[in-house]
Amino acid sequence: MAKALDQPQEEKEMSFLDHLEELRWHLIRALIAIMTISIVVFMAKDFVWDTVIFGPAQTDFLTWRMLCKVGDLINSQALCIDDIPFMIQSRKMTGQFTMHITSSFVIGLIVSFPYVFWEIWRFISPGLYSKERQLSRGAVFFVTLLFMMGVSFGYFVMAPLAVNFLANYQVSSLVQNEFDITSYVSTVSMLVLGSGILFQLPIVVYFLTKVGLVNPQLMRAYRKHAIVVILILGALLTPPDPLSQILIAIPLFGLYQFSIFISGRVIKRQARELKNEQEEVKES
Repeated sequence: MAKALDQPQEEKEMSFLDHLEELRWHLIRALIAIMTISIVVFMAKDFVWDTVIFGPAQTDFLTWRMLCKVGDLINSQALCIDDIPFMIQSRKMTGQFTMHITSSFVIGLIVSFPYVFWEIWRFISPGLYSKERQLSRGAVFFVTLLFMMGVSFGYFVMAPLAVNFLANYQVSSLVQNEFDITSYVSTVSMLVLGSGILFQLPIVVYFLTKVGLVNPQLMRAYRKHAIVVILILGALLTPPDPLSQILIAIPLFGLYQFSIFISGRVIKRQARELKNEQEEVKES
């Protein structure tokens, strides 16, 4: 009876071509959602570019205003950004139009991510066994939550700090920073999407622990190395003041610690299930 229950949810046999056809429709629906939102974003050009995309490069951006308030509380003016020497140019005839399309697609992908992942999960979940479905319950919610947290961290923390640092960095006073629009959009997109992917670390650790490739002891052993990497990342992306480095290092270190906690919970659950199975074998 237990063996019968531990079978894939999908009852009818499907050929390889049937699976491909089903996957195709899931991807088509996901692509329609992305393109629909991308078109809306494309049409809202003024708001998207002036407020959203160029927001981290403006001194009245939410992050800079909050940092300035913190600086006032601790009597430090170093956190108040009065000027970001920032100039954007388009050196290609199709540069602005191409970046308009690219940025619309990236924002459309970010906004529609919950639905896109849900469509992918709808294709994967019927092939899982009942035990696997139980263990992966809430996957869509937690993956979406972590992705949106990562995107927010990338947009409100990493992007403005990186833009400010790179705008002020000079190898010589003879060299002026005049960025190409392609470079700016690519950098901000990389930081935002990269943070969204980086925040999937607890999910990745969860499944790696399930298959026995990762455990809490291993992650604790490499914790010092992780701290060094996080501090280096914070030093590279932030102005030369300790508070800004801490602002970027603490969330990343907290993410690593949370991943250790997730791995520990998985190990304890596996040990408890193994103990129950052994007791059932003894009783039988």
